[in-house]
Amino acid sequence: MRDQLEQSGIAVRAGSLAGLAEEAPSAYKDVEQVIEVVHGAGIARKVAKLKPMAVIKG
Repeated sequence: MRDQLEQSGIAVRAGSLAGLAEEAPSAYKDVEQVIEVVHGAGIARKVAKLKPMAVIKG
């Protein structure tokens, strides 16, 4: 998993394999799809697109 993330340009510094697996991209829903559903349902409206620069978990 670490190699796959690093090949995608994601630098990884995890204390354990379990911690790395918990934050794997496959553990999350596709944010674009979630935004489209929420916007389409009228629950919220799109106002900006953000790009994460770093994730720090502690």
